[in-house]
Amino acid sequence: MEASNRLLYMVAAVVVVVGLGLAIIIENHRAPQMGDVTDYATTKAPAARESAPVAAGGKAADFHLESLDGKTISLDQFQGKVVFLNVWATWCEPCREEMPSMQTLYDEFRANKDFVMLAVSQDEKGRSAVAPYVAKNGYQFTILLDPANQVGDAYEVSGVPETFIIDRKGRIVAHHMGAFDWSRPDVKDALQQLLDSREG
Repeated sequence: MEASNRLLYMVAAVVVVVGLGLAIIIENHRAPQMGDVTDYATTKAPAARESAPVAAGGKAADFHLESLDGKTISLDQFQGKVVFLNVWATWCEPCREEMPSMQTLYDEFRANKDFVMLAVSQDEKGRSAVAPYVAKNGYQFTILLDPANQVGDAYEVSGVPETFIIDRKGRIVAHHMGAFDWSRPDVKDALQQLLDSREG
């Protein structure tokens, strides 16, 4: 069984076990076709939406944002890597609940040069709100500042937290709305298989 298919089955199993709406589509050497993409609008979401959200299987939109350390970061600069993209805010309680598990996941993969974790803050006050919070909690993954909600608009984010897993080809292979325990062993296994696959 190919690594991409194993990843699909493993993450699908996580969804069944925890009753969460994690939509997965990993393709083999071809563009997305109708019927391949699992529409996240059909799963449980924290708020109703009038238009369909960004679906797993679609191309991840590029963006250019300033990081907390003053660098300009774009998604396109990570082509060929697996990207964990999380949209959050300091005022969001579910975000605060899941971020320690994101740090655990980051610690697990930080030595892998092909893994990138980006946490995009929607705080309107930008650095003044985000920097003290990150320093207090000791988070070490890359924090991006998006007070104008550029990523939220491009990815049609309906609420925070919201997470996208992007493969080496820039495709969204998983899309999750709401808080999640990203430190789960089965999540780590699924990400490792995605990293091990050179196709996606």
